[in-house]
Order: sequence, then C-alpha cells, then structure tokens
Amino acid sequence: MHLMKLQRFLWGTLGASALLALTAAGSQAADELNEAIGIRSEANTQSRDSQAVVDVLSDKTDELLGEYKQILRQIEELRIYNSKMLELINSQSDEMASLSEQIDQAALVGRQVTPLMLKMIESLDRFVQLDVPFNLEERIQRVADLREMMDRANVSDAEKYRVIMEAYQIENEFGRTIEAYQGSLEVDGAMKTVDFLRFGRISLVYQTLDGQLAGYWDQPQRQWLALGNEYRNPVREGLRIARKQKPPSLIKLPIAAPEVL
Repeated sequence: MHLMKLQRFLWGTLGASALLALTAAGSQAADELNEAIGIRSEANTQSRDSQAVVDVLSDKTDELLGEYKQILRQIEELRIYNSKMLELINSQSDEMASLSEQIDQAALVGRQVTPLMLKMIESLDRFVQLDVPFNLEERIQRVADLREMMDRANVSDAEKYRVIMEAYQIENEFGRTIEAYQGSLEVDGAMKTVDFLRFGRISLVYQTLDGQLAGYWDQPQRQWLALGNEYRNPVREGLRIARKQKPPSLIKLPIAAPEVL
C-alpha cells in the first residue's frame, strides 16, 4: 500500500519534472526561434536598406553618366567650333594681308595715276580750246571743275579718274549728235541772240531769231563766216529736226572740205 503511493508520488514528481523540463526546452526553442526570426527580419530590413542605397547609387551613377556624355558632346562641339574659328582666323589673316598689300599698291598707283590725270585734263582743255566753239562756256567750266576737283583731298583717286573719263565721254558724244541751242554772238558788229545748230563736229551754223542772217564756223580759218540766203530754209529745217519738231531729212549745210595731206 505504501509502495503504490510511493510509486504514484515518484511518477507525479518525475512527470512534473519532465513537464517542467519540456516546458523549459520549449521556451528556449521559442526564444531561439524568435531570435532567429528577429535576425531574419533585421537581415531583411538591412537588405531593403542596402537595396535602397544601391538604387540611389545606381540612379546617381546614371545621372553622372548622362552628365559625362553631355560634357563629351559639348567638348566635341567646342572642338569643331574651335577648328572652324581657327580656319576663319586664318582666312581673315590672309584677307588682312591681301588688303594691306592692295592698300600699298593703291598708294603706289595713286602716285602714278595723279600725273596721268593732270595730263588728261590739260589735253582736254587744249582740245576744247582748239575745237569747234559750241557750248564753249559749258565745256570750259567742265575743265575748270576738273582742275578744282584734283585739289580736293576728300575725293578718291578712283572717283577723280571716273569724273575725268566721264568728261571725255561727254566730248566723245558731241561728235555723233545734233543739237539746237540759243546763245549770244557778235553779228555785223552787234551782239545778237541767235539759234545755233550743231551737226556733230562737222558743221556749226547760226541763224538770227528773225531768220534774216545766217553764218557758219570756218574751222581752218577759226572764224564765223556769213551764209547766203539759200541757206536760210535748210538751217531753219535743221533747227526743227534738232528740236525734234520734224523727222530727220536731208538738208544742205556748209561743210569744210577734207584737206590733202
């Protein structure tokens, strides 16, 4: 009887101890599990943080790479630009050298051409003085203007030469045109207003306004000579033709005969 109670007591005591042991073991395992779960959770958190850092670094790397590529493009553009600028500078340097040479040559030409232009003006003056005396005041004034122009420092040599050539061209045109104009002339000892008729340089005649007197310029004798009455109508017709009051037609005018050399 006492033995059975002892056995039950021992069993209860051992069972409680075993239960306590199991409970303690289970609690330890739970703690270890929780610790493992915590470690895992912490590892996951660290992994997420690390990935976030990696993502940030990756974005920053992409941004820096984009900036690097853009800088490379700018460097290439600047290289091309500098190359073109160098070509332009070289071209401008060549142009400056050419202009400098042209200026030196222009100064030399100016020194050479000035005596030539003065000779041309003198020749034109002598020509006007020896030519048939039509529009004489106008032509003498043109020569005087040329002389005055040569003393002006604000007129370039090129412009002076152009004006002189223009004066020569005007004189040249006189040789192939006809003209009617009025002027004053001493006729029979008295100054009269007359109509002048010029046919190129081959004939220069006049007629008084009343049509009663007419004459012509004799170039070999360099004087005015009277014309007979038979020239009144031809001169009058020539004046009308020159003034475009009638169409061109044949008229009779005095012309100096060619000289035998």
